[in-house]
Amino acid sequence: MHTLETQETTESNFYEASNFPKGLSKRVVESISHIKNEPGWLTEFRLKALEIYLSKPMPTWGFIPQANIDLDNYVHYVGSNQKKKKSWDEVDPEILRSFEKLGIPEHERKFLAGIETMNDSETIYANVKKELTDLGIIFCDIDTAIQEYPDIVKKYLGTVVTIGDNKFSALNSAVFSGGSFAYVPKGVKTPMPLQAYFKVTAESSGQYERTLLIADEGAHIEYSEGCTSVQDKGTNFHTAVVELVALDGGRIEYTTIQNWKKNMYNWTVKRGLCHANAHITWTDCNIGANTIKYPGIVLLGDNSTGDVLSLAFAGKGQVQDTGARIIHVGKNTRSNILAKGVSLDGGINSYRGLVKFESSSQGAFSHVKCDGLMMDDRSQSHAYPYNDISGNHGTLNYEATVSKIDEDQLFYLQSRGLSEDDAKLLIINGFCEGVTKHLDVEYSVEMTKLIRMILEDGKVIEEN
Repeated sequence: MHTLETQETTESNFYEASNFPKGLSKRVVESISHIKNEPGWLTEFRLKALEIYLSKPMPTWGFIPQANIDLDNYVHYVGSNQKKKKSWDEVDPEILRSFEKLGIPEHERKFLAGIETMNDSETIYANVKKELTDLGIIFCDIDTAIQEYPDIVKKYLGTVVTIGDNKFSALNSAVFSGGSFAYVPKGVKTPMPLQAYFKVTAESSGQYERTLLIADEGAHIEYSEGCTSVQDKGTNFHTAVVELVALDGGRIEYTTIQNWKKNMYNWTVKRGLCHANAHITWTDCNIGANTIKYPGIVLLGDNSTGDVLSLAFAGKGQVQDTGARIIHVGKNTRSNILAKGVSLDGGINSYRGLVKFESSSQGAFSHVKCDGLMMDDRSQSHAYPYNDISGNHGTLNYEATVSKIDEDQLFYLQSRGLSEDDAKLLIINGFCEGVTKHLDVEYSVEMTKLIRMILEDGKVIEEN
């Protein structure tokens, strides 16, 4: 078992931002905190998390045992002195072609090229600062929030996803860097979706952003994020923690499109807390990577509601183990889970979900629907629903379907003049529509084009 170093840490003992070693130690954690000039309470938070992380064994379920993941082989902080590309012209031509395929306009591509200059362990945001400030909205990266709004951060950090929730929540708590922070005051609505982009470029590195969003009483937050990686060498590891707090009557709508390379291991812990009459929606799209992720909602207050909308594509060599967790605590709470999984080219897709009714949740209602679509005879689709019901005062509906692409549908669409490829695209887009229709227009267009790229990569349709 690992143990913490006991020697005193002096200035000379801190690692340079651009020269962190592989693996985790007290020195690594204290160096991150030192580089960010963090207050003592946060350094203690990190060190406590490291102790918990080292004390917990690696999980033995999901794809973890087969992957033989050794976290000592990753660099867990990649600092600002890493050599980065400085202009769009230096971006890898393959990446540039991907942006062009997505139809991202020139001015947006130039902005996205700016992400190439970010640190793998830092975050860059697209925000309209003045408009948000005029409304009293705070939106910044988590590192800035710790420096400028420490009372708010300290009040909520680690309250929805605790340090000891699991090994990976402890890992993130020890080494997190970058991520979003937002606070929207009472009765205020974000005038546009708050947006963040995360990119991993360094080989054999971990990315650990931390996101904390708070909607005060009657406030409304719309938040969208995109994630991608560009490294083909070795593997990368991603463990984010996202905490949402919707106070009485508050509303948070959180959208993620994660478009990782296939050599990414992705374990993300996402959870929201709903107070009385509050609402949280997770819209979660997973592409690339081997993923374990179950966005969760605790319906704590009476009349609170929550939705989890999940879409996952599993291609060659991929396992997508995704789903949702919803805990009903308050009275007359309602939840809805819609999970769509597409498996192709031998990929494995699994829905894993938990719906729990506490004995206090009189009048609770939950509807769960998970659908799997397999594009060939080599792919797999699974469903693992867990229902934990205390008392006789709630209602839970569960339905699931698993199917292969319908040859009769293909024949009919082709008889109406569509090519085979266009017919397949129409069927897949129709299958995914229950989730994609909730995306903003620009994300919906991007998702439609991503689906085409996924099917081309899996040889389901021919490349243009």
